[in-house]
Amino acid sequence: MNRQNYVFTSESVSEGHPDKLCDQISDAVLDALLTEDPAARVACETFATTGTVIIGGEIGLSDQDRLAEYMGRISEIARNTIRDIGYEQEKFHWNTCHVHNYLHEQSCHISQGVDRDGAGDQGIMFGYAVDETPELMPAPIQYAHAILRRLAEARKSGAEPTLGPDAKSQLSLRYEDGRPVEVTSLVISHQHHDEGQSSDDIRAIVEPYIREVLPEGWLTENTEWWVNPTGTFVIGGPDGDAGLTGRKIIVDTYGGAAAHGGGAFSGKDPTKVDRSAAYAARYLAKNVVAAGLARRCLIQLSYAIGVAKPLSIYADTFGTGEVPEAEIENAIARVMDLTPRGIRDHLDLRRPIYRRTAAYGHFGRAPEADGGFSWERTDLVEALRREL
Repeated sequence: MNRQNYVFTSESVSEGHPDKLCDQISDAVLDALLTEDPAARVACETFATTGTVIIGGEIGLSDQDRLAEYMGRISEIARNTIRDIGYEQEKFHWNTCHVHNYLHEQSCHISQGVDRDGAGDQGIMFGYAVDETPELMPAPIQYAHAILRRLAEARKSGAEPTLGPDAKSQLSLRYEDGRPVEVTSLVISHQHHDEGQSSDDIRAIVEPYIREVLPEGWLTENTEWWVNPTGTFVIGGPDGDAGLTGRKIIVDTYGGAAAHGGGAFSGKDPTKVDRSAAYAARYLAKNVVAAGLARRCLIQLSYAIGVAKPLSIYADTFGTGEVPEAEIENAIARVMDLTPRGIRDHLDLRRPIYRRTAAYGHFGRAPEADGGFSWERTDLVEALRREL
């Protein structure tokens, strides 16, 4: 029997966190290549440390003769991303950091399987949805993201000029009868520019924004606040801690509330099922819950490299389902083509929509007019209801 009364914790990191900076550079490179060539194959990894950014990986283009042309733009893409995030520190500045580009042509042994419309790699991918928030996301991760996104807006607008780009949040929520009712503890570590600012000073800055974001009544007299608990946090970003693409996969997904296949998303084009099939699994799970077929739903898909058809489809509704899981699995296979090409076509993934996903979560975001976050649509609801 599922527990109904408990405390669960999730964390998020800001767009200026070193790992998230690397995710955004990798996805900015991907977006730039997809803008020019929707069939581009990209596996881009980024490493950042004091004064240095290193980019490596593989690129496959429809016209490989243009590869050198694209290579010349990588440094500018990285610098523009760093500037947008807001790094102008002495030891990590968008205009003065060293950018090393080691991208090269994609392996022909990988591309041959994808050219046959097979998956770009083997692996297992999970998608999850739960009805405890309007976005059908677990509340701890959804609101941990929302806090940092709101603080970034305040920083970038100039309303809070002493805040820096690097930050982390952590939210512990108490559940009663399976529903979140209270924040038991809240951790915020936020970079700031003034060494004279204390933890109390930073709390005074961030608390109004946190209260604006969280549902009324969740912050109580019992809530423990931990704001910059170590004290001064002036040295931040890659100058304070090295960053690497793909090290925040739990932040990217469900905050530990659901299973994870292990593959990172950022820097990978949609032929890589690590990304596209994880988006499809979230899309399916969300539509199952939106259709009222379950209050919670986990979907697993599995693939083999070079093989188009998924090897398995698994559904778990944790005892909240209105129909048997086996029927949901069969219905999913009928309402959506889950081959890699079918996923790319259904969710329209061959477009430059990825850098925006690389901070504040890939899920729980509103679908956008240009196709961004298409996997958050609930347009399969009626089809699933008809099938079931």
